[in-house]
Amino acid sequence: MAAVGRTLAVTFVLLALWEAVVRLFALPAYILPGPLRIGVTAWDNADILAHNAAITLGEMLLGLICGSLLGICCALAMASSPLMRRAMRPVLLVAQALPVFAIAPLLVIWFGFGLASKIVMASLIIFFPVASAFHDGLARTEQGLVDLARLGGAGTAATLRFIRIPAALPALASGLRVATAVAPIGAVVGEWVGASAGLGYLMIYSNARMQTDMVFAALAVLLVVALALFALVDRALTRLLPWAPETVPG
Repeated sequence: MAAVGRTLAVTFVLLALWEAVVRLFALPAYILPGPLRIGVTAWDNADILAHNAAITLGEMLLGLICGSLLGICCALAMASSPLMRRAMRPVLLVAQALPVFAIAPLLVIWFGFGLASKIVMASLIIFFPVASAFHDGLARTEQGLVDLARLGGAGTAATLRFIRIPAALPALASGLRVATAVAPIGAVVGEWVGASAGLGYLMIYSNARMQTDMVFAALAVLLVVALALFALVDRALTRLLPWAPETVPG
């Protein structure tokens, strides 16, 4: 509770300084609107912001689910076979090294302006942290436990199911937290490239009309949505895996 109070106090001071700078230098609203103007704009356009926020949140959730499942399956495949590990590791590297901004226009061409291209974009960003973290957890399982399982007659599949996967769950939880933190990137980038709704689309639409206060309002709503989603996932992981780390790795 004390940490929340400090965060709110710091936020209030920063917003007050922002408002003071805008008023002191008489900055035009299209350059930098003050927090009060942004708040009024958000209030007056609450229905529009809520509608577009719901669309972006849906894209983030579906991308998080699809990307996480794909990452988990990839990590399990690499852990189950050295051949699969050698074959799929380059896929992981390419997925991380290839800038999503570069392929976003292609995804819009292939999957259209609708929901599909945004889900694919978010999944590509989410896939790597989940697959990488989970695979590292599977690979770093204590060798003594693996040897003990083999002495007991457990095969590769049984060892993976009963020893390596439970031991790697904390690593998977860390990967899911990172994935949740970056989930908004895929959805918003996809909306920037081509969309007819969503907070990213609303930002581009407002920016083209010099409605900077609306851009900031949409950005603030996106921040709230992203923080709420992260808090929800973090709380769920903490309850399901109380022994797992509670913070995103630095």
